[in-house]
Amino acid sequence: MKSIAKYISLLILPITLLTLSCKSGDTTSTAKTDENQQRPTSGSASDTAQAEQRVTEGNASALGQGKLAASKPNIVFVLTDDQGMGDLACMGNPHLKTPNIDSFHAKSSRFSDFHVSPTCSPTRAALMSGRHPLEVGVSHTVRYRERLALDVVTFPQALQQAGYQTGIFGKWHLGDEEAYLPQKRGFHEVLIHPAGGLCQSQWGDFKANEAAKYFDNVLLHNDTIVQTKGFCTDLFFDAGLAWTKKQLDAKQPFFTYISLNAPHGPMYAPEKNIKRFTDQGFEAKAAARYAMVENIDENFGKLMNHLEQWKALENTLVIFMTDNGMAMGSFKINGKKHEAHNAGMKGRKNSSDEGGTRVPSFWYWKGKTHEGIDIPALTRHLDLYRTFCELTGATIPESPMPPRGRSLVPLLENPEQVSANWPDRKLFVHRARWNDGRWSKSTREQEKYKGCAVRSQRWRLVHNTELYDISADPGQKNNVAAQHPEVVKEMSTAYDTWWDTLTPYLQNEDLPWVEPGEYHMQKRYRAQLKEKGIPDWAPDYSLIETAQKGAQAN
Repeated sequence: MKSIAKYISLLILPITLLTLSCKSGDTTSTAKTDENQQRPTSGSASDTAQAEQRVTEGNASALGQGKLAASKPNIVFVLTDDQGMGDLACMGNPHLKTPNIDSFHAKSSRFSDFHVSPTCSPTRAALMSGRHPLEVGVSHTVRYRERLALDVVTFPQALQQAGYQTGIFGKWHLGDEEAYLPQKRGFHEVLIHPAGGLCQSQWGDFKANEAAKYFDNVLLHNDTIVQTKGFCTDLFFDAGLAWTKKQLDAKQPFFTYISLNAPHGPMYAPEKNIKRFTDQGFEAKAAARYAMVENIDENFGKLMNHLEQWKALENTLVIFMTDNGMAMGSFKINGKKHEAHNAGMKGRKNSSDEGGTRVPSFWYWKGKTHEGIDIPALTRHLDLYRTFCELTGATIPESPMPPRGRSLVPLLENPEQVSANWPDRKLFVHRARWNDGRWSKSTREQEKYKGCAVRSQRWRLVHNTELYDISADPGQKNNVAAQHPEVVKEMSTAYDTWWDTLTPYLQNEDLPWVEPGEYHMQKRYRAQLKEKGIPDWAPDYSLIETAQKGAQAN
């Protein structure tokens, strides 16, 4: 405990904090990083090490002003699915019109080097746990390998303990069995589709959604399966808005998680959105995908207008983010091939390159965050847990799997100074698509260097053999491994050390193949249909109609 007190006393000096963070292991000069700490044993020296890590890395507010800590904002977190860095007009896409997100981008604090996992479930696992997805059992998106380990205490659970109401609207994708459902993992209000996406009945979505194709879907509302009306993205935003208004009226702090399935395939969108693209000659799939993005933009604009009408923006942090790189490659316009705009990056979803993991991360809190600024510090999805806890004043729960990462609060408070003093770190990436019984027959060890990467502020090591100087070559055009063998060795050693720690955590591996119709939610649907049927459900639109009318009048 004396060492912890010493650290606390020194945290008033940014330069000292930098030194301490380097000593804690989150640097490029040692193989031991914040991602490869072993699970602590209660009462052991590891507990002390973890506590020191929380001080030096997690509570880095001494680098900033400390004004936002425990300020208890409401949080609205919008997470889209398979929308890459290049899928926005403000990111240079020549085909899209996204005026609402563009406007939000212009006034946001933007984490310009923000990274996630290359696929859906792993990113969501990291967000909820504050740990690398492979440390919490999540190594795929299907076949039960998406289930978040039950000994994780999620950050919504921490927020609940701090007095927050919590709601999720859209995609969960961290397990559909009873114990894994979001209402058991920290959410008061739940409106979700099962599996990884709508229409994916082969992985556990309701069979009824095969024919619905993103319209009039069957969903799970809290503990009841319900029939809804309308386009899914519109519904998830409206449900989130109505629930948010209830919390505002009750003067209850809240976390609203609008977790969309769009623009994940299959590609369907309202005809009014599709028509603009088909009129220009876009092939059907590309037209529908871009239409889904523009529909997201319309809904995001509606969200911001309502929050403004409700005078909520002064005490609400709004975040726009995506879960991995884009899933779109080339497409045709009037028969001519075009490459999808990818913001100059190499790789897309399921890739270990920059395009697989670097995504938009825009943060706005009216009057509190800096407007129109890029924050270049290397940041990642694991960081949100500690960030949200610090902002809300929530205590990080005692857990066998405490969150790693750093609070981003200092970067929000003092972006330029803190970015300049941000300790370097290593981010480990693996697409984890080994032996899944369908797409891959390779073992985990055979896949060790396939789909892997190590990222520091300057470097990206891919497949343990290709080295790119991201600071000078963000498009990964020049492999400089031969010129920097010492960097390759140091980063590959760190990766090997981290990889060797993973085996005890991979609890969802080697599970038997599950036939369609045997997934939990499909059996639950059949049981409810037989017992009491499937009731209709809709958001309480009366809660948002007034604001909508006001916005239209203006």
